[in-house]
Amino acid sequence: MEQLLRDLSRVALADRSLGEVLEEITGIATSGIPGSEATSITLLRGDKAYTAAYHGEMALAADELQYEEDSGPCLDAGRGGVVLRIDDMLTEERWPTYVERTAAIGVRSSLSVPLPYQGGVIGALNNYSSEPGAFASPESLAAGTDVAEAIAVAVANAEAHHQLGEQARNMRIAMDSRSVIEQAKGVLMAQQGVDAEQAFEILRGASQRSNRKLRDIAAGVVASTQPQTQE
Repeated sequence: MEQLLRDLSRVALADRSLGEVLEEITGIATSGIPGSEATSITLLRGDKAYTAAYHGEMALAADELQYEEDSGPCLDAGRGGVVLRIDDMLTEERWPTYVERTAAIGVRSSLSVPLPYQGGVIGALNNYSSEPGAFASPESLAAGTDVAEAIAVAVANAEAHHQLGEQARNMRIAMDSRSVIEQAKGVLMAQQGVDAEQAFEILRGASQRSNRKLRDIAAGVVASTQPQTQE
């Protein structure tokens, strides 16, 4: 368990895509969660579920079967925020179609741990094994919970990075808009002999009458002063 925590603490989040981070975490999970032979991360976006990262083809195949059925432990864990463990696919009575198909591809047991995020759940960490009862020990659940928390941190970091990027983009747009409006005011002041406040009112009035953005009206005024090139 200590090695698992050390490995998770060393996962770098800065300057990496969320996919790259999650791929690394699934590899750590497969080697660090007792019983796990393959690991995947299911993320939920509205009603849509998809595998964001996986380690081992068994995990991806088992996930895809659940998405086809829209039913299974990883989906129910992600949607319901509950830990779901299957000790033997051959005797499991929940999700009958899924467990029959999953056993046919060699999966005998699984452990799905919900991913906590901002008071809700965004998906599940899924662990699979070809052996029955592979996740029966308390250590498996404890390790799975630690990995799930690390995934939640990675997702939160990616979301914060995205929001910062959006804020920076919006700020650039606002600064560009202010610049072109100031230029348009200068044109109107020179052409019509009005002051800055009157020039702004002219722009605002034109914006309201035409139902166009003030910035677009201002850009048109500025463009009208540019020399036309002859073709």
